[in-house]
Amino acid sequence: MTDLLARPAARTRFELGRNRKENHPWEIRVVKHPPRTRSAHFVAARKTAIKILEAMQADDDELPYGPGPWEMHHGGSLWVKADAGWRMYRARVGVEWSAQFCADPAKIDRLRQEAADLITAFPDTLDALDALGYKRARKLLDTPIENADGVEAWTDSLFNACVPLTTPDHSGVLPKAAGEHHYPWPIKAADYFRYDDFQLWVTLPDGTNAGVTPVSRRGSGDGHLRIVHARHGTAAGDAVAEAQRRHMMAVVPPDSPIALAAFEQQIPRGARTASGPLRTRRRASASGARGGTPR
Repeated sequence: MTDLLARPAARTRFELGRNRKENHPWEIRVVKHPPRTRSAHFVAARKTAIKILEAMQADDDELPYGPGPWEMHHGGSLWVKADAGWRMYRARVGVEWSAQFCADPAKIDRLRQEAADLITAFPDTLDALDALGYKRARKLLDTPIENADGVEAWTDSLFNACVPLTTPDHSGVLPKAAGEHHYPWPIKAADYFRYDDFQLWVTLPDGTNAGVTPVSRRGSGDGHLRIVHARHGTAAGDAVAEAQRRHMMAVVPPDSPIALAAFEQQIPRGARTASGPLRTRRRASASGARGGTPR
């Protein structure tokens, strides 16, 4: 590997850290992130998103992913003005900031066309954005994306870069939090709709973490637990992979420490099994956006 890595466009030099290796012939360097300036596209988009979120709060409207403080995630944020107020839909895919450098303009242009189709169905949107000062919206939606400049403009726009997440939901790492940048979206998404008394992420006996779901609906009394995500190369990860290959499920029994941890708030204190009648939750759901999955 070279001693220095350069970002050609800005000639930014990275300060290298210690090399890390294993027995296999691979090597990676952990480097200090170069100063990342906010583009004019992103500054305008973030300012507008904050105005929208503040207006939603003032109207006691339900926020997409809960109260702030927010970080803006490049996750495909399609903001529209509906009859009932502002709403955010997610694009087919979001374009992460660093992923723009491998993005095919023609494929990003398809995202632009799909966004334009959606916003056409909400005719109040563009006038409302004009009123908030985001006057570049019409040009963004109408201009075909044909080069890297167009990709950059779309990547940092209101229609991609402004999914409002807290820091834990954005970039958190387990055991503290499962951020969208690090955990599969089909599993992470459940964090936004699970029951409050169900633990979606658990610590396994080997110290790694896994995403889990019940095998049956709430109130069934079934305490078996399905592992839906585990780190590759671990015993749990191998079991999940084998189950997928065989079109089966990786399930742990209700007396497993994993099941007891996941259902801990739904079972009596000191219970030795997660199966049985549902216990009244100890803490009520604050918004219905978070909470446990059925047992």
